[in-house]
Amino acid sequence: MIVRIMGEGQVKLDDSHFAELNKLDDELLSEMETGDDEGFRRTLTALLNAVRSMGTSLPDDALEPSELILPAPDASLEEVREMLTDDGLIPN
Repeated sequence: MIVRIMGEGQVKLDDSHFAELNKLDDELLSEMETGDDEGFRRTLTALLNAVRSMGTSLPDDALEPSELILPAPDASLEEVREMLTDDGLIPN
């Protein structure tokens, strides 16, 4: 799976990591629903760090189709809310 982190680039990630990322996504969705800005910031950072650490960064000049687009690390709660589907950022 190719994941784009907005403002950073693309990461190739094995599908086997999907379940772990979904847990963080569910936590992020819950924090957004309750307006927990501190928890949202912490979980968004954890989600992006997990993608970075489990995946392999693609070269900056690579233009692969992204199967998943995640917000930039400094995205606001409102900006991320606009990106959400019913399943969160990561489809179940």
